[in-house]
Amino acid sequence: MIKALFHLCALCALCGYLWVWYMKNIAIVGAASGWGAQDMGCADGPEALRAAGLAAFLQTRGQHAQWAETLHPAPGHDRLWLVTDLCARLAQRVAAVRAGGDFPLVVGGDHSCAVGTWSGVHLAARGPLGLIWIDAHMDSHTPQTSPSGALHGMPLACLLGHGESSLTSLVGPGPVLLPQHVCLIGVRSFEAGEATLLERMGVRIFSMAEVRQRGIDAVFRDALNIAQNGTAGFGVSIDLDALDPEEDPGVGTPAKDGMHGEGLAHALRQLHGNPHLLALEIAEYNPHRDRNSATARMALRLAAAALTSGAETGKFGGPQ
Repeated sequence: MIKALFHLCALCALCGYLWVWYMKNIAIVGAASGWGAQDMGCADGPEALRAAGLAAFLQTRGQHAQWAETLHPAPGHDRLWLVTDLCARLAQRVAAVRAGGDFPLVVGGDHSCAVGTWSGVHLAARGPLGLIWIDAHMDSHTPQTSPSGALHGMPLACLLGHGESSLTSLVGPGPVLLPQHVCLIGVRSFEAGEATLLERMGVRIFSMAEVRQRGIDAVFRDALNIAQNGTAGFGVSIDLDALDPEEDPGVGTPAKDGMHGEGLAHALRQLHGNPHLLALEIAEYNPHRDRNSATARMALRLAAAALTSGAETGKFGGPQ
């Protein structure tokens, strides 16, 4: 019995080593996007999480990580131009990270940066791309359906080929994502126009009600099946407003009755050892709305849960 346990521990250690070896270096790319939202506070999110020690937090859990750079909007022009330009540069940067053999961790910024992140992963992927979109909102408006016109409410629609032409064709003709390879988790705040678009396209939506009923672990397993079925790889995009704002208030567009961060972190550990995971994105951290750095701490813990094979994440900047 003791011998069997010894071999099991050795196997677990080997798996952890292989996971770190496979992922090589995590290159953290900040996208200080704020022009996609009405409240521009999320533009300060990447720098706040860099200062909070995101790279070091991953390193203490056995993962090679470095903050590569933070991209900022260029001066001048209108909001659409500013968002498009930043997304185009982000796409090229993410594609270069993938081409260099490293793993991109993109830190927003408002969620309009997702157009750049996943367009870049698409450029480097050798086949269809799957995506798990964790968000309180659908982010699937077009200019014709959006009540506010805010571009951070449109990125998923753009990636699916609907919306502003400068964003839908950011890296070439055709959609970045196909609807059968996409799913949303945690949705609880949306408008009819975007819901109609996703329903017409057949995109699977795991509402917050379904998450409560079935549990986030079971839902995330189903999401992984969708994102990996018939794809060359997949990614995960986390909008921090998927979390309950009573616990994690530092987000761009809070929506009540969200997920508990610890539960989501536990579900994200299903990603360990998956060689088909191509990138991770964490968006919509607004440090101006945070309370005692609670949401910053949770952002770090979610990244560590998804990308490291060490012990469960605990206190800010160190293990529990």
